[in-house]
Amino acid sequence: MTAGLALISKNALGKSWAPQTSRATLTVQQVIDLILKAIPGAPFANTVDTIKAGKGNQPVTGIVTTMFATIDVIRKAVAAGANFIIAHEPTFYSHSDETEWLDKDPVYTFKQQLLDKHKIVVWRFHDYWHSHHPDGVLMGVLEKFGWEKYHQANNPRLIIHPGITLGDLAKLSKKSLGISMVRIIGDQKQLCKRIALIPGAAGGKTQIELLGEEKPDVLVVGEVHEWETTEYVRDAQAMGMAMSLIVLGHAESEEPGMQWLVSWLTPKVGNVKVTHIASRNPFQHV
Repeated sequence: MTAGLALISKNALGKSWAPQTSRATLTVQQVIDLILKAIPGAPFANTVDTIKAGKGNQPVTGIVTTMFATIDVIRKAVAAGANFIIAHEPTFYSHSDETEWLDKDPVYTFKQQLLDKHKIVVWRFHDYWHSHHPDGVLMGVLEKFGWEKYHQANNPRLIIHPGITLGDLAKLSKKSLGISMVRIIGDQKQLCKRIALIPGAAGGKTQIELLGEEKPDVLVVGEVHEWETTEYVRDAQAMGMAMSLIVLGHAESEEPGMQWLVSWLTPKVGNVKVTHIASRNPFQHV
């Protein structure tokens, strides 16, 4: 082969033969960047969705999705050979994951040392997942309930249902989400067709405003401040309004969204294994 032909061949084949980043050796930051490409407006200037432990340049051996990066979830991730946890909620006990106030705290210290020992990276995926079109958490819940065909694309928080009693909706919630109990306010025989659904803890103002705007038969939420939405619904019922409330529990209402993330993320990361490990409800009901 002449030098000129060799040069042409090298240039012609350069793109196909140039070393490529294998998806099996994606770094944490590369995975995050792949996710953010699908989020409208990302990256955000102000967000809690940051790396909470570990470094972004670390190669990923496996990914775990979960609600909370609990000590139990960390241990299970290690056992599964995964070193990247994508958690929906805080890791260190406050919304912004500030840790200065936890200096020398034995629980924080133990957890941080466990993460360091096994070189586990934790990234929070909250603001971005709720900003995805459609909302990733909401889609996970709708899938669990079998309500994909009932939700309104232009108003995804409103479900137009053929009709289900409040009591049967409570039973369906428990069965669909695999939870032992829900809390309700209302007549269990009430027929519900307009169902407002807000997983997680949106706050009393957002929940009450939705009640006023959509006038649903029932509001299904993850968590309430008991002095806000709870009391609003109780007063509405005292006025004679057919307005009910179902409280699922915070983790129970959003865990399906982090489970749904597995099927959404897997095609983006090649042969990196993505697994869901549920952090589960910490409470016992006695």
